[in-house]
Amino acid sequence: MTVAAEGVPTRRMTRARRNALLQSESVQGLALISPTLVYALILLLVPILVVFAHSFWTQNYLTIDHTFTLENYRIALTEPIYRDLLWRSLCISLTVSFFTVILAYPIAYFISFHGGRHKSLWLFLITIPFWTSYLLRVMSWKVILGYNGVLNSGLMGLGIIDEPSTALLYNSSAVIITLTHAWAAFAILPIFVSLEKVDRTLVEAATDLGDGPLRSFLRVTLPLSAPGVISAALIVMIPTVGDYVTPRLVGGKDGVMIANAIESQFHKASNWPLGAALSVTTMLVVTLMAGATVLIIRALQRLAR
Repeated sequence: MTVAAEGVPTRRMTRARRNALLQSESVQGLALISPTLVYALILLLVPILVVFAHSFWTQNYLTIDHTFTLENYRIALTEPIYRDLLWRSLCISLTVSFFTVILAYPIAYFISFHGGRHKSLWLFLITIPFWTSYLLRVMSWKVILGYNGVLNSGLMGLGIIDEPSTALLYNSSAVIITLTHAWAAFAILPIFVSLEKVDRTLVEAATDLGDGPLRSFLRVTLPLSAPGVISAALIVMIPTVGDYVTPRLVGGKDGVMIANAIESQFHKASNWPLGAALSVTTMLVVTLMAGATVLIIRALQRLAR
C-alpha cells in the first residue's frame, strides 16, 4: 500500500514533467522555425514586389520622356491663348508703371521740395500701408470696387448712377487700379531719392535767367530726376508682369494674366515642361522689354542735350 501510494504521485510527476518538457521543446522549435519562415516569405515576396513595382512605374502615363525638344517653347510663343495672355500681361504692366509714376512723381516732388523738416514724417506715412498684408490690401480693393462696395454706394448716394455698376470689378481695369495702389510706394521712394540729388542752385539759376516754374521744371528738374523715374518704372513693371494674386482675386476672366496660366500648368494640368517654358519665355520677354526701355530713354536724353 505504501509502495503503491508512493508510486502514483511519482508517475504523475513524471507525466507532468514530460508534458512540460514537450511544451518547452515545441516552443523552442517554433521559435527557431518562425524566423526561418519569415525570412523565406520575405525572399519570396521581394521579387514579386519588385516585378509589380517595375510594371507599375513603367506604365505609359508615368513614362518620362527625356528627349530634348523645343516644342514647349514653340507652344508658348505661337499658341494664341498664351500669346494673348503674355501680351495682356505686358500691357497691364506698362499701364500700371505709367500711372504709378504719374501719381508718385507729384508726391515725391512735394516731399522733396516742400516737405521741409517733415520729410521723414511724410515718408513714414507713405510706408504705413505696407504694415498690412499684400493680400489684405487686394481684398480691400475687392470690397471697394464690388457690386455693393464703397464706390458703387458712394456714386449712388451722389445720384451719379441709379444702380450698382458691374464694370468696376473682375476686369483689367480693376487689376490696374489695385496694382497701381499696391506699388505706389515703390515708385515714390526712388523718385524722391533722385529729386533730393537735384542741385537747387541750378533751379534758382534757371529762374534767374527768365524761366518760369514749368519751364525750369521741364529743363532742369525733370531731366536730372530721370534716373529715379526710370528706376521706379522698372521696379513696378518687372514684378507686375508676373503677378498672380491680384488677377486671381479682382481680375476675373477678363483680367487673367500669364502667371495664372503658368500656375494652371504646374498644378491643374500637371504639365511642368510647358509651365517652365512659359516662365522662361516671360522672363526673357520682360528682360528684353526692360533693356529696350532703358536704351530708348537714354537715347531720348542724348537728343534732348
